[in-house]
Amino acid sequence: MNKILDIVTSKNLTYEQKVVALAHAAENSLEVLSIPERTHHYMDTGAICDLDEGHAPYRPRYIMPDYEKAVKNGCEFLQMEAPKDLDEVLQYLTILYRHVPSITSYPVYLGNIDKLIEPFLNGVTDEEAEKKLKLFLIYLDRTITDGFCHANLGPEETRAGRLILKLEKELQNAVPNLTLKYDKDITPDSYAELALYTSLYCANPAICNHKMHKDTYGDYGISSCYNILPIGGGSYTLARIVLPRLAAEAKGREQFLTELLPDCLSCMGDYMNERIRFLVEESNFFETSFLSTEGLISRDKFLAMFGVVGLAECTNMLMGDPQKTYGHNEEADDLAEQIMQVIADYAGSVKAVYSEVFDNHFALHAQVGIDSDHGITSGVRIPVGMEPELMYDHLRHSARFHKFFPTGCADIFSFDPTGRNNPAAMLDIVKGAFSLGDKYISFYASDSDLVRITGYLVKRSEMEKYYEGEAVLQNTVHLGGDNYRNAHLENRKVRGLQ
Repeated sequence: MNKILDIVTSKNLTYEQKVVALAHAAENSLEVLSIPERTHHYMDTGAICDLDEGHAPYRPRYIMPDYEKAVKNGCEFLQMEAPKDLDEVLQYLTILYRHVPSITSYPVYLGNIDKLIEPFLNGVTDEEAEKKLKLFLIYLDRTITDGFCHANLGPEETRAGRLILKLEKELQNAVPNLTLKYDKDITPDSYAELALYTSLYCANPAICNHKMHKDTYGDYGISSCYNILPIGGGSYTLARIVLPRLAAEAKGREQFLTELLPDCLSCMGDYMNERIRFLVEESNFFETSFLSTEGLISRDKFLAMFGVVGLAECTNMLMGDPQKTYGHNEEADDLAEQIMQVIADYAGSVKAVYSEVFDNHFALHAQVGIDSDHGITSGVRIPVGMEPELMYDHLRHSARFHKFFPTGCADIFSFDPTGRNNPAAMLDIVKGAFSLGDKYISFYASDSDLVRITGYLVKRSEMEKYYEGEAVLQNTVHLGGDNYRNAHLENRKVRGLQ
């Protein structure tokens, strides 16, 4: 009861943030999942982390509606006909977004936003379109007050995409997170360069390797931070194995690889299946949501994201030699790959229930971390402050581990603002990274107010308000502010074109 009273009387939560927190507290008062004692052990040590999803799953974590279908057909439940012009499609989308749930209570995916809007620009001047799109983007930023909201552009160039990039540079919005699906055979250099130029002003958009993702499920979208998921489906859940917390129990490398790690993986997989079972069989979400009944999502297009975090620290702990560290030593990197192979073998062989879209297996995800992580690096990244001197060495190392993760793995680079003067050179970096096998890359200028924390965006100016105890509009400022401090993100190596 004290926790609930703390929420009610909080001075740094808005009314909406209190409502969400109170709902979460109510959910956590239930115990509906069967969790064995051994799994509880790993959860108590922090080796298995449920990312505070709640004790009674009643909606999937990430939902990826087929917005193209919704725009084409209209929505009976929301009493909306298919839009016929730009005004109507923008209103239609804002109403529809309001009714798309997720783990955050806000939509985590807004669709291929350029392609949703592009057909309605016929006969509309740039001046007219910019005014309407500007109001639309401001509305999204001020009402979807959570940085885990994502919209996609590309890979084709569109007029709508160019207008959105121009407005994003001007507006400096943290929401939505944007990603350009990039394919050198489809995306014109000039369009990709505009995207990179824009990112060095507002940290948006990130760049996704479309060639490497387009055949994973067929039609895919990027949601939340950088989650690669099937359109018309999504992810039931995302739990994570926190490798350094597991390594703390290890008696040595061999025991970790052959006994401890497999046991923990098995417990986490069973726990995830239990969450999925309750959601599908008992919550009635798919039977009652209009998204499902009108065919905007389909239960058989959902999967289970199996998160991995802290590979760097785990490797360094097991190596036990400060001269042989992850990202800088071949023996350490070989051990890290061996760890990942054990995890990948488990995910690819064990059944994930109700996960037909991914052949009924778990889908690995390089989890970005959370605000309470101390000394735990996102996914398989090299720790902040320990980055290789040369950027291409960094990218080559990243590619070695990106290959394990079909549902998302990314690197973030703080960049010298002078990169704005040569977006063609920035694009050369992206082309080189993607040719190596990197799957997703993002940049922000070292002097930008907007900072990419782990995958989402937060303004430095908003973090300062949060540090002073002020209420702030977006939930992710709380998470980002703590993560920025705990992970010492101000120490990210600033890259340049030299």
